[in-house]
Amino acid sequence: MEILTDQLKKRQTENQFSGSIVVKQGDSVQLQESFGYANRTDAVLNEKHTRFGIASGCKLFTAVAIAQLVEAGKLRFDSLLKEILDTSFPHFHEGITVHHLLTHTSGIPDYFDEEIMDDFEELWISTPMYHIRRLHDFLPFFQSEKQRFIPGEKFYYNNAGYIVLGLIVEKLTGMLFIDYVQRNIMDKAGMCNSGYFALDALPTKTAIGYIDHEDGTWKTNMYSIPIQGGSDGGGFVTADDMVLFWEALIQDKLLNDKAILMTPHIQEESNSYYGYGIWIEKKENQIHKYHVMGYDPGVSFHSAYYPHNNVIVAICSNKSKGAYAMMLELEKSF
Repeated sequence: MEILTDQLKKRQTENQFSGSIVVKQGDSVQLQESFGYANRTDAVLNEKHTRFGIASGCKLFTAVAIAQLVEAGKLRFDSLLKEILDTSFPHFHEGITVHHLLTHTSGIPDYFDEEIMDDFEELWISTPMYHIRRLHDFLPFFQSEKQRFIPGEKFYYNNAGYIVLGLIVEKLTGMLFIDYVQRNIMDKAGMCNSGYFALDALPTKTAIGYIDHEDGTWKTNMYSIPIQGGSDGGGFVTADDMVLFWEALIQDKLLNDKAILMTPHIQEESNSYYGYGIWIEKKENQIHKYHVMGYDPGVSFHSAYYPHNNVIVAICSNKSKGAYAMMLELEKSF
């Protein structure tokens, strides 16, 4: 592992990676490293207990929440959206199911369409990001837009679909989505340092997200992302807590039957599939890894479980890129 650590530090120097990394195999932590600053202004270093935003990495939490409600008999994966929510979606297809929303095959319009917008910050020109604190605050961005394609026709990565899933959780439980996840997922997994924190009320040991410019200047992501995360992303975890999440999922502490969640439901690329809230990569027709990722301005995140050698990796960064490069370096040793 000393050689691997040297390789990681070399790669960190090349891309100026800022964040924390944990590699655990079975019961043994093989690697734990932190780099860069959680707060550049005050020169506060990232360390083991630093909390990081993980953007869309949170979609797996949403999928687990939905699966828990299915196991509780409050919902079915083939339940129709129109039969669950009374929210007005005038142009949505009547055949949209929970399964379609979970697998990004619903065909509903997204609130951030990469084919139309290049920059996530464009969303906040007409509606300031500090107004986006609850799931229903996202509805004006997409609820009256037209359906993109017939449900089940194809894969189209869609944040709005996960906002809708979060609204379903709130409707069926009577709880705020973030409170449900805290109580039924994070607390059960022992993720005591994680949560959906508001950017204007961050707890101690939380890394500030940084956006670097080509001229060497930088800014924080305070005005670049929603002020509070939800069912499509935006939660905060420590790298250690993300490992605890994987262990709780694998050991059936969160679901009685995780198989439906970790089943390849749709093929996205040649060896890349999507389950419920989780990416699945195959090699030689065998599952090589289950993984999640998240990117926002000032956030990059990758985390994976490799079943063939029982390895869990969590890579959290408070910069817009860098986590993937570190993941590739780590995977050379697996």
